[in-house]
Amino acid sequence: MNHKATSIRPFIGAKDFEISRSFYRDLGFEETTLGPQMSVFKTGNLAFYLQNAYVKDWIDNTMIFMEVDDADRYYTELLALDLPGKYKNVKLTPVRHEDWGSECFLHDPSGILWHFGAFK
Repeated sequence: MNHKATSIRPFIGAKDFEISRSFYRDLGFEETTLGPQMSVFKTGNLAFYLQNAYVKDWIDNTMIFMEVDDADRYYTELLALDLPGKYKNVKLTPVRHEDWGSECFLHDPSGILWHFGAFK
């Protein structure tokens, strides 16, 4: 099979769609509303769909890894946004340095776990 894909866009859910929309805009993603129940959020060539759907087991087991160029700098930028101070249930975990690289973690308002990491 010869893949000529140009992007991959996961679908994620939201416990409170309006709060999650606001959270992702504050995180720096650009929103395009696709309808009353779905938006696409983009940064550069990366994107994901946020839908007004909540299934606890699905949300609790959703993780997204976003590769960044510098995990330490990205963490500092996340700290400056004060997302845990603005949104209930949002948690920011400091950078961990591993053999493969470094990453920090951010839980969104619904509980989705984002990994922001840089490979060595």
